Amino acid sequence: MGWFEIVEYPHAQTYYVVQIRRNHVDGDVIEIMCGVLGLLLNDSGHDAASEICEGLSLLQHRGQDACGIVTCGHKGRFYQCKANGMVRDVFDDVSISRLKGEMGIGHVRYPTAGSSNHAEAQPFYVNSPYGIVLAHNGNLIHSDSLLHFMDAVAHRHINTSSDSELLLNIFANNLQQTGKFRINEDDIFTAIGELMKQSKGAYACVAMLAGFGIIAFRDPNGIRPIGMASRKNSSERRDYIIASESIVADAGGFSDWEDVKPGEAVIITRTGVSRKRVGEPAIFAPDIFEYVYFARPDSVLDGVSVYRSRMAMGDALAEEVRKVLATKGLTVDVVIPVPDTSRVAALNLAQRLQLPYREGFIKNRYVGRTFIMPGQQMRTKNVRKKLNAMALEFSGKNVLLVDDSIVRGTTSKEIIQMAKDVGARKVIVASCAPPIRHSNVYGIDMPSRTELVAYGRTTEEIAEAIGADLVIFQTLPDLITSVRQLNPSIETFDCSVFTGEYVTGGVDEAYLTHIESLRADHVKNKLVEGRLEAKESKEVAFRGGAPVISSGGPTNRADDSVGLHNTWHVS
Repeated sequence: MGWFEIVEYPHAQTYYVVQIRRNHVDGDVIEIMCGVLGLLLNDSGHDAASEICEGLSLLQHRGQDACGIVTCGHKGRFYQCKANGMVRDVFDDVSISRLKGEMGIGHVRYPTAGSSNHAEAQPFYVNSPYGIVLAHNGNLIHSDSLLHFMDAVAHRHINTSSDSELLLNIFANNLQQTGKFRINEDDIFTAIGELMKQSKGAYACVAMLAGFGIIAFRDPNGIRPIGMASRKNSSERRDYIIASESIVADAGGFSDWEDVKPGEAVIITRTGVSRKRVGEPAIFAPDIFEYVYFARPDSVLDGVSVYRSRMAMGDALAEEVRKVLATKGLTVDVVIPVPDTSRVAALNLAQRLQLPYREGFIKNRYVGRTFIMPGQQMRTKNVRKKLNAMALEFSGKNVLLVDDSIVRGTTSKEIIQMAKDVGARKVIVASCAPPIRHSNVYGIDMPSRTELVAYGRTTEEIAEAIGADLVIFQTLPDLITSVRQLNPSIETFDCSVFTGEYVTGGVDEAYLTHIESLRADHVKNKLVEGRLEAKESKEVAFRGGAPVISSGGPTNRADDSVGLHNTWHVS
């Protein structure tokens, strides 16, 4: 799986053989946006799997690369099905029928650097202590010390390059320290509190203990979203759901949605719900990019309607557009959104400026989001597969294109050229987000800074780079106000991709340079090629006298999963 080297731990008074996984950056893992879900039904006559599957479909926008479900049935037995692919492709009636039990957790994932095989689909499982599964959305920073601790002190083998498996083993190790045959809720709260002291970064997690219940917890800064809701079932008991977004609860008939608070842990069993703030007090700073781009418009995150926040972004952007156009002496004939996320903002902008709003691009809905696709050539090729420009709405007009954000500029450049190809006279681009000039370290696999089109460029240079006649960006104060006005109790947002200020601390130039070396396209491609080669044959080599053991992934090649039978594609 990686290189082995001798590491001295001064307090342990001995030497350990420590595994260093080369698909990490000194232990740091590149994870990106995901969706998590947990469900507990208080009715022994119903299995949870089908409803979890439906919920994951509603979170599909948060991850289209892999998905998985683990349920807990009679006598605490776990049942698992997970694989690469979208929810509709991985789960069918047969696979769902094999997932027994009234409670379970699920996960959807976007593609990552270092995670493209079935083994890195979530949830993850450990059998000791008690039997635990966990799914996670976010990213840990400076996790190298945790990996060393897991190997050398806790003696726990981390089999994949996923933060989720690392978090699971930290949690399991903390529970094991109780030494108890049976644990109680206080033990669980204590274990999660210790995890929060040990782990730095962004994480929204759902876990399940065999035969006990489901658990949710959120990092002390509340960077990633997660919440819970309940409903009465036919037996007049309460069913409970945990999810990344409120839309899952709404669609399932659940009510009383509550966000898990920053640093809070929630334990749900058949007898009720226990909640406790276990993390050290920290600045509450949800990621503002959730509202700009990732979350569904019909979700409510931390008391803020995503739809209303995007309406407000459109209103604020309209005033900035009005001011800039007046300064430049330009006029606009029509407002056209770049599908899909920017539609709400574009409509409000058009209404505020009293301009015609038109749908000029028709989208092929079966092509994924492009800024996160590995490889520049693949992204460029996919843009034209994804959208088609209707000449009727562009020909001879000064067009204002409204987009949610401009990341690499790949999509923007292709779309602008498409508009010009069908006869647009001038193409002006308005972005609902400010220029993105910094890396995201909290769970969004954005490119390295040098790949960001705004990095080191003025607004005029950005326009030239993407082929626009003019680019207008939302100001950061206006973006923050657009979201915060809907919940004034949120005093701070994580705006690190715009400002380079990281709310957790511990992110310096050396760290950013380090992770960017892994995020670069050519490094991603090498990782993929290396895993494919390693999967065909394992080899033992030597470097500097130390043995090098290479493996393409887990040892259980029958189903690419370790420790828990995977029912995917079992006939």
